Amino acid sequence: MDERTISVEGLSRVEGEGSLRAVVRDGVVHEVELAIFEPPRFFEALLVGRDAHEAPDITSRICGICPVAYQLTACRAIEAAAGVTGTAGIEALRRLLYCGEWIQSHALHVYLLHAPDFFGCRDALELAKREPEAVRRGLELKKVGNLIMETVGGRAIHPVNVRVGGFYRSPTSEQIATLEQPLRRARELALSTVEWVAGFSFPRIDRDYLFVALHDPTHYAIEAGRVRSSSGLDLSPAEFEKLVLEEHLAHSTALHARLEGRDAYLTGPLARFALNYAQLGSLARGAAESVGLTSPVTNPFRSIVVRAIELVEACDEALRIVATYDPPEPAFVSLDSVKGVGVGATEAPRGLLLHRYEIDATGIITAARIVPPTSQNQATIEADLRRVVEDGLALDDDALTSRCEQAVRNHDPCISCAAHFLDVKVARR
Repeated sequence: MDERTISVEGLSRVEGEGSLRAVVRDGVVHEVELAIFEPPRFFEALLVGRDAHEAPDITSRICGICPVAYQLTACRAIEAAAGVTGTAGIEALRRLLYCGEWIQSHALHVYLLHAPDFFGCRDALELAKREPEAVRRGLELKKVGNLIMETVGGRAIHPVNVRVGGFYRSPTSEQIATLEQPLRRARELALSTVEWVAGFSFPRIDRDYLFVALHDPTHYAIEAGRVRSSSGLDLSPAEFEKLVLEEHLAHSTALHARLEGRDAYLTGPLARFALNYAQLGSLARGAAESVGLTSPVTNPFRSIVVRAIELVEACDEALRIVATYDPPEPAFVSLDSVKGVGVGATEAPRGLLLHRYEIDATGIITAARIVPPTSQNQATIEADLRRVVEDGLALDDDALTSRCEQAVRNHDPCISCAAHFLDVKVARR
């Protein structure tokens, strides 16, 4: 029997610790695993017994790349339990803060984590030697995203100005006005990013995805919306959360999420682009059209182009908010009492994020559920790996291993906040 094993013991250029393994026997793919072996941190258990108002700050520590996603999703869930909504000014400021997170996260992924794959580079340092102007462009974009987070949130990592109901204080008009010129520069850099990544060479692989994303008819959904799918779902976050089933698999310390009925699905940029293309601003739509990108995009290797389009959208949307900014006063909506069950959902850079809290009459959390994008995407990433291996059997071991690694990085899995290199092993029998 001819057996071929593709094995990567430590995935590089992803946040966290994971590995992949694929076994081929007599030309047939028999096993495909994306293994996550990082120890679980039990944040859901840590939340039990804490005051609901503490949840945004506690959950922000789950991820240093997308802390705003965790903060605002926690706020959404708790506010849903309390039956309150933010004012228009508070919601605009939240959207601006979220745009900052999208800009810094997408710039990090596009330039430092994903682009090296398309140049055959081992890491971003090697890419910087070959494409120094591009890497400088990416770092400048990330710096602008960080600046927005600092201005609105108080600091770039784990912002301190976010609270249930809104913000502890509103930035002044003068403070927000200082973002205009950096954002204009960032928007031009984002447009250049689209042109740059659209010129990459992409493997020809298309998948029939079940896309799931938030949707808002008035604008590109980021910080709020209903949950839609390419199969016709149109649900509130609370209704959708009931359909998400999670299970533990032996090869992963992260839960695998599927929809009721056992369907694997995909969240993230490809899903948002497929379900919300009509809501993109004219500048982002024009950028997509200029490089021939049409919706839906079903080649996962082209996800880097979609992220670049979302960079344009985030910069353009942030500029719009800056231009019309009026400090919300008060900066938060008071919650007289918090009790009951609340579900919140936002679009983290990597995809849909769900929080569900049960809160007793004293405002204490009695149960918590957090479903991050990577848990929702794991089954689909493994399906992608199977297809990549099936289509790449003619490649030599090194080339097929590299393509498998890239297939995982296409979706920017956020295992935790780390990136390192370990040896890659390919075993043949």
